[in-house]
Amino acid sequence: MIDTYRHKGLRKKLVELLKDKGINDLNVLEAINAIPRHLFMDNAFVNFAYRDQAFPIGADQTISQPYTVAFQSQLMQIGRGSKVLEIGTGSGYQSAVLIQMGAKVFSIERHRSLHKKSKQKLEELGYKGRFFFGDGFEGLPAFAPFDRILITAAAPRIPEKLLEQLQIGGFLIIPLGGGDNQQMLRITKIAAGKYEKEQFGEFSFVPMLENKSFSS
Repeated sequence: MIDTYRHKGLRKKLVELLKDKGINDLNVLEAINAIPRHLFMDNAFVNFAYRDQAFPIGADQTISQPYTVAFQSQLMQIGRGSKVLEIGTGSGYQSAVLIQMGAKVFSIERHRSLHKKSKQKLEELGYKGRFFFGDGFEGLPAFAPFDRILITAAAPRIPEKLLEQLQIGGFLIIPLGGGDNQQMLRITKIAAGKYEKEQFGEFSFVPMLENKSFSS
């Protein structure tokens, strides 16, 4: 697990690119600059780790484009100690960003192989969170409420159970819709059963699986 001066230089260039694309949250930019993204990627793609692109990680899933990770993280307005539920651990890179930003992260992954791999990687790198194998649509009611909930896959609908697990005043960040593109929404819980929605443009995510058996 080597993080060289070359890797660090490439991260600095990536951060400058993200600034040019409108990312201005210093907490987000510092986290992107600190985290060795190449260590969360399969060997076939490590030489491209600091391109602003998504890449396959197995199980028909991807490590998200850095801009997408940064954009969602910025929308969350994380403060130190924010209690965050992440739906879709994937490679673990987004989890690392949130932890680096000071969040207390609870993350669910429904693909067993990805859950095991990402949990091991995050622990090896010293990113302390709580990582679960399970159904993201169910959330983690035993640990609710959460200040922030982040969905990292294309959701066909807004999961009611996740809204219930959100703290009043908290945000749910969700890429909503089917097809090739989804609308990025930030949903604020303003009171029990009352919500406000904001739209932040179109993005492209792999589907959030629903009503299917768990994958190995």
